Amino acid sequence: MDIDTLAKAPVAEGDLLIGGKWTAAADGRTFPVHDPATGGLVRQVSAAGARDAAAAVDAAQVAAEQWRATPARRRSEVLHAAYTLMRENADALARLITVENGKAYRDAVAEVGYAAEFFSWFAEEAVRIGSGFGDAPAGGYRHVVVKQPVGLSAFVTPWNFPAAMATRKIAPALAAGCPVLLKPAPDTPLTALAVGGLLSAAGLPDGLLGILPTDRAAEVVSVWLSDDRVRKFSFTGSTATGKVLLRQAAENVVNVTMELGGNAPFIVCEDADIDTAVRGAMDAKMRGGGEVCIAANRFYVHESVAAEFTEKFGAAMAAVRIGPGLDDGVALGPMVNPAAVAKIRELVADAVGRGARITAQGSTPKGDGWFHPATVLADVPADAAIMHTEVFGPVAPITTYKDEDEMLARANGTVHGLASYVFSRDLARALRIAERLEAGMVGLNRGLISDPAAPFGGVKQSGLGREGGRDGIEAFLETKYIALDWPAS
Repeated sequence: MDIDTLAKAPVAEGDLLIGGKWTAAADGRTFPVHDPATGGLVRQVSAAGARDAAAAVDAAQVAAEQWRATPARRRSEVLHAAYTLMRENADALARLITVENGKAYRDAVAEVGYAAEFFSWFAEEAVRIGSGFGDAPAGGYRHVVVKQPVGLSAFVTPWNFPAAMATRKIAPALAAGCPVLLKPAPDTPLTALAVGGLLSAAGLPDGLLGILPTDRAAEVVSVWLSDDRVRKFSFTGSTATGKVLLRQAAENVVNVTMELGGNAPFIVCEDADIDTAVRGAMDAKMRGGGEVCIAANRFYVHESVAAEFTEKFGAAMAAVRIGPGLDDGVALGPMVNPAAVAKIRELVADAVGRGARITAQGSTPKGDGWFHPATVLADVPADAAIMHTEVFGPVAPITTYKDEDEMLARANGTVHGLASYVFSRDLARALRIAERLEAGMVGLNRGLISDPAAPFGGVKQSGLGREGGRDGIEAFLETKYIALDWPAS
């Protein structure tokens, strides 16, 4: 597959990867992919349906047993090869991400590097899957504990990180010995197709990876969750959709991992280094244009430093260059679609209507495209919708606090608990706050926290389970205990 031309023309046979072959949807349907920078059509993509979903399960099941029996070292070698190919094709992949997702090219390059690291990390984890052997305390027999692949795994990934969210799920599953089915987001299917092409080129046997782009997700996913051969399901997306899928998965008691919505608080203490906090805020808020589940969503700034932080942060936000993601120097590209822009505008209008002030705002480029400028809101009241809703855009609502306990009550006063950020020169204070925050991940004096070597996930309604780190491969393994008769000598 030629990544450079993937955005211009479909794969000759079709865009669905089933059984190692590229094919069109069984009923011939397609759906459009648009360039967020212009609103123009990139191209039509094959739209999988129920028959295609069933065919992908059949093909994966045929390949499953051989991959399960493949030595871990060989599985590792395939993933290492995929890592190398992704790094070698980084520029083409980044440009493809920008074309269909809209994010600035520099952010797309960073995503490709992040995505590739999942292949590298789990290539190394594949050969470290452990087992156990020991005496039974009562004597007379031994305990043998082995780890085995959970089985056929189905994934649904979002549009905001079309490469990284795919590799974060695919890599550990393949490392553990599981075949994989992937339904990428309809806004960004082309990157997933490119990842599939790279894995094929890396030597992954046919049938182990099925990729089914579609604009009729419910039809495809329902087939997978109702098939008792599918034993693992992993979803990244909204909490509302995750609840629906959890109910479906419960019917067959499918093993699930859910990475759902966030509402991350960003806390600036009175003793914080303000320049460091501003840099961290720019990282936590503006990576990927703010369309990130762990993006800083609510800013709680101590009243004694609020004026300085708001001024410096506002200056940094207003200076962000906005435009088409492939243009030189652009740091903020368009939002992914018109609905995203409409939601952001609605949240800003609600906050302003309740008394918030726009203290800094960048410009919006003329012409077509789905843009929203970097925006800072001050004096945002607690009842503003933006304080309770994931913004998913380049808007930072700031409110002040005086008392630590009261601030923590507000920070924790949400059904979500994915990420949080704390800035303070006092490490003991920062750790105390971090331990009291109801979140799966906390950044202390830094705004970038994602790392393939660290567990990623949330608490409360932000999800179930962890991805990445050593936890990542465990999600695709089942533990089997064998009681081995071993008479005493």
